[in-house]
Amino acid sequence: MVAVLSEIVEQAEAKRLLRAAVAEGPAHAYLFHGPAGVGKRTAALAFAGELIGDPGRVVRQAHPDLYLLEPLGDQIRIDEIRALRRDLHMRPFEAERRVYLIVSAHLLNPEAADALLKDLEEPPAYAVVVLLADQLGPLPETVRSRCQHVPFSRLSERAVRAVVDAWAPGLPPERATAVARVAGGRLDRAQRLLDAKAAGRREELLALARAVYADSGFAPAYAAERVLALVAEGAEEAKERVGKELEWLQLTDREAELRRRRAELGAQREGVLEALEELAAWYRDLVCVAVGAASVAAHYDHLAELEADASVGRLGGAVQAAEAVREAWRAYEELNLQPKLALEALFVRLRRELGAGTEQLASVGTS
Repeated sequence: MVAVLSEIVEQAEAKRLLRAAVAEGPAHAYLFHGPAGVGKRTAALAFAGELIGDPGRVVRQAHPDLYLLEPLGDQIRIDEIRALRRDLHMRPFEAERRVYLIVSAHLLNPEAADALLKDLEEPPAYAVVVLLADQLGPLPETVRSRCQHVPFSRLSERAVRAVVDAWAPGLPPERATAVARVAGGRLDRAQRLLDAKAAGRREELLALARAVYADSGFAPAYAAERVLALVAEGAEEAKERVGKELEWLQLTDREAELRRRRAELGAQREGVLEALEELAAWYRDLVCVAVGAASVAAHYDHLAELEADASVGRLGGAVQAAEAVREAWRAYEELNLQPKLALEALFVRLRRELGAGTEQLASVGTS
């Protein structure tokens, strides 16, 4: 695991701000904000390691002057903030500073956010509070205004590709390119795409994307069920991974179960969004290949299928299909729609936009 700021992938502005804070002395509170999976937590641990002066123990979360608060359920509640505030007024055990990391701060409920305000504004001189948020919107302005902002952005394809090559040096180049592009600037997603089971689920999802226009017997309801089944498989694996990570923590059975459940629910939501992004990318790739821009296709490891499917006659439908999926993504992300109904409605629309292909593709099926 990364333990120093210099090893963080890209994020030049964030690293500039954090290096200045280490050199000149830190502010009392920071807000790391940006998409999930781009290095906020890694950077926060590296920053805490620099401030405390023991990067190795901090990155292992084994230093007594590091306080890490992670949501137990779907919110950070006032009792968790009260516990942090009690700890906040204890002098450092070993270092000159104590660092408090609040992970997923966008999940602070209103009461918890209000309880945090005073200590964000006037914490003890030895304390540095770091909030990590995937979204700024849910955080009250009163919380945001009391922190120094440290922005994080999605990583470039080149940066993700370099990490993928380091993680999986034997991966075929076209597959590595696809992983880097489909990951969408997120290292956590790239890591999942390299997993054999996740790779199998991706293949089935792309088969469903093709079946929309290539299988005369395509059934939208069945396609929606299969997508949700694939998402559920990934969510169960996420729950199991978190369970293993929690084995060394001294949590009550209730706390451990709440964290496992949160991981499962988070993975379900993320899985639906990722599936929609993959579908949108497939139909966008059809457009790219049809207009002679195959080199920029996201699904670079499936160029043969894309070249077989893409045509000028299908171009308009593919454009509309990609936009339909993007609209579904936005609606699900913002309104938290019921996923089965949303997906079934989407597949009905995709079928209408693309229709059954005149050429049946023997390799495509829905079962």
